[in-house]
Amino acid sequence: METTEAVTHDGELGWGTAYRQPDSSGVSWGAVIGGAFVTAAFSLILLALGAGLGLSSVSPWSNIGASASAVGAAAIIWLILIEIVASALGGYLTGRLRTKWVVIHTDEVYFRDTANGFLAWAVALVITVTFLASAATSMVGSASQASPSAQGAAVSAIDRNGYFVDTLFRSDHPGSESKDVQTEAGRIFAHALRQAEIPPADRSYLARLVAAKTGLSLPDAEKRVADVFSEARQAEDRARKVTADLLLWIFLALLMGAFSASYAATIGGRQRDHVKLA
Repeated sequence: METTEAVTHDGELGWGTAYRQPDSSGVSWGAVIGGAFVTAAFSLILLALGAGLGLSSVSPWSNIGASASAVGAAAIIWLILIEIVASALGGYLTGRLRTKWVVIHTDEVYFRDTANGFLAWAVALVITVTFLASAATSMVGSASQASPSAQGAAVSAIDRNGYFVDTLFRSDHPGSESKDVQTEAGRIFAHALRQAEIPPADRSYLARLVAAKTGLSLPDAEKRVADVFSEARQAEDRARKVTADLLLWIFLALLMGAFSASYAATIGGRQRDHVKLA
């Protein structure tokens, strides 16, 4: 330790105690990890609160409680608030608790504070995603063990070869076989949705299958097949759009969280460096 002329946090020259820090890191990992855990914990607390409020406002009965669109909009707003509040709190603590840098220019201190806040947000994001993924995996595993039939249905749903196996055993008299025709029709529809259209052979076979099971005439059965397939495509398009919109809102929320953590860290760092000893 030696006494020499040093640059203070205000960018002015003054006489003080200059610590030799040529090998010191610009990242205060203790503060970063502490701020990250605070961010992750506060995010989970607010997430649980939002889930509780959302479930209390939804009713399984029609025309009772909030509508699905209102709940969806409220969930998006709440997600953004979670990211802003939790990230700002963690970033502020990161800046306030970090190691004080001496003989460092003001611009460099500002950059380091911003970087530390961003690192705290990134670590918190990894912790939160890991926890939620682990919880989801645990719940799915428990449900599969509790319901072997559900597990078998899931395996059957992903068996894409079932469609091609069915084509081997098609006959000129659909519905005469003892196999489950609804399962076969479901595989045909799944294959058609992946192809974005029903092949002519599948369309004709489905129409004859529907006619044999429902008693409809062949033209009416063909019309029903076309109508149902159109509805299935519309439902798939709606689900795809909802998923895309949700991902975009999550991106926006995370971006705002990163900015909040970085900016709050600079506020905490400035307040820490301006603390005067009594």
